[in-house]
Amino acid sequence: MPVDPSIVGRSFPPTRPYPVTAEALRAFAAATGGAWTGGPAPATFPIVTAFEAMNAFLEAEQVALHRIVHGEQRFAYERPVVEGDELTATLTVTSLRQIGGNDIIGTTSEVTDATGALVCTTGATLVHRADGSEA
Repeated sequence: MPVDPSIVGRSFPPTRPYPVTAEALRAFAAATGGAWTGGPAPATFPIVTAFEAMNAFLEAEQVALHRIVHGEQRFAYERPVVEGDELTATLTVTSLRQIGGNDIIGTTSEVTDATGALVCTTGATLVHRADGSEA
């Protein structure tokens, strides 16, 4: 079933606060093939909260994750993420195109700290495959 075009411009509730701990940074770096030895978080670390926001959006709109192909991901930073931060992400659907029965969904997630200050903005393009489409 196609995604309803009226979702464009809709923002979803922020994620629960995510504490940025040394353990979380080390685990993320290890999972992505690196090592964290202090200092700023790995550049793609905000995906942790952005992915939680995306999953909440998909659940709210009853879009099956197994039909999603991740097309693109971007990060624009206001400042680095550091140990001790507490991050939340608020996802907004910014665009929707329907091509061949597939939905091309553009999203932006604003990642903020505990004070509400913008840390970074993530942009993602998601392809929601039509029923019967192959991966």
